[in-house]
Amino acid sequence: MKSITFDLLVIGAGSGGLSLAAGASQMGADVVLLEAHKMGGDCLNYGCVPSKALLASGHVAHAQAHGSAFGIENHAPDVDYAAAKGHVQEVIDTIAPVDSQDRFEGFGVRVIRETGRFVSRTEVEAGDTRIRARRIVVATGSSPFVPPIPGLEDVNYLTNETLWSLTDRPDHLIVIGGGPIGMEMAQAHHRLGSKVTVLEAQDALGRDDPEAAAYVLDHLRGEGVDVREQTSAEAVRQQGDQIVVETSAGPVTGSHLLVAVGRKPNTEGLNLDVAGVETTKTGIQVGANLRTTNPRVYAIGDVAGQGQFTHLAGYHASVIIRSLLFALPAKVKTAHVPRATYTDPEIAQVGLTEAEARSEYGGRLEVARFDYGHNDRAIATRRATGFIKVMVVAGRPVGATIAGHQAGELIATWSLAIANRLKMSQIAAMIAPYPTIAELNKRVAGAYFSPRLFENSVIKRVVRFVQRWIP
Repeated sequence: MKSITFDLLVIGAGSGGLSLAAGASQMGADVVLLEAHKMGGDCLNYGCVPSKALLASGHVAHAQAHGSAFGIENHAPDVDYAAAKGHVQEVIDTIAPVDSQDRFEGFGVRVIRETGRFVSRTEVEAGDTRIRARRIVVATGSSPFVPPIPGLEDVNYLTNETLWSLTDRPDHLIVIGGGPIGMEMAQAHHRLGSKVTVLEAQDALGRDDPEAAAYVLDHLRGEGVDVREQTSAEAVRQQGDQIVVETSAGPVTGSHLLVAVGRKPNTEGLNLDVAGVETTKTGIQVGANLRTTNPRVYAIGDVAGQGQFTHLAGYHASVIIRSLLFALPAKVKTAHVPRATYTDPEIAQVGLTEAEARSEYGGRLEVARFDYGHNDRAIATRRATGFIKVMVVAGRPVGATIAGHQAGELIATWSLAIANRLKMSQIAAMIAPYPTIAELNKRVAGAYFSPRLFENSVIKRVVRFVQRWIP
């Protein structure tokens, strides 16, 4: 076995690991990167990228069938599911070079395509190589959690990892799990011609603001997606070429089954106990500086247990690079980390929801609201449903909820505001081009000030006084 020594060892070539490895190497550190599977991790190969590509195919199919409002005759789409999956693969292949081994070796990163496991507090073995590093970063991500439902292991179920190899369109797709992954894939498949039933043991989109979740679920049900809440999957069995899911409300029979109930951190096989790294139910135990219980080992991204977002992993990388390269203190702040579900319409959230803000701030909270129905671009494109509401305390936003067209795009403004402690007056001062959906952000800030300006008796008296004296 050969031994090598580096400044930094990164385990995992997903979003966080790649961002960290590229940045550290280009700034002069000696970096080695381990990846036993696909470069780009879950996001590129199984998650964010393929799911949004399939949603795009579904959007085109839906548009063909709903053109009459724009003066275009409705046409039932002729969907080639295998070709839609070909579109998904083409998108992955287009992005893959950005995450490729060749590109990172071009940055000066030593890439080893092996699984790593700790053999001491500062050493990791990968194949026939023992790596010693001053600092080690675990960025191994997460994988689909498969619940212990009786009979599930005996049927050919799908997860977000295996779904993409399917080329025959499901006649009836049963989805267990009403979170973002489950709802996105439910809508995509329904629009591509599958019958879809979603089984959710609690509330679908339950992490989101209830008003926003209800708005989106009403739209999905209106399209024909059968969303059954408070309906748990209790057993699964094969019945000929069909799959039967026994639920708390009776059996559901379909041709295919997608399990999308959540994800688990990828910590197995790392020998973390050998390194003195402790874990919790959600992942590796870290502090605000993302250090583990071994001060030479950090964890970022999904495996750090703070959220399962590609952009969060990239943010983690940007935070710890200061500590790793410059020995400067750095801590993660989570208030400005947004999340989005890319159904149509979308839901996006940053900071506190209304319920969370009321619990924390009580009577100090003000909620500013503006509806899509008053946005001219939304009206012109027949997207005039939905809303944005901003939770404000002492003139500063502490949270924003958006439900509607391009919510995932709009939420970035409020992440910027919360990250930099901007005031609502600063948002109101921006100029958005007319007519754009982006005007919603300015208009909701204006709605915050409207009562202060237009319902204020003092303001009115001052204006009347000034008007009598000016020439």
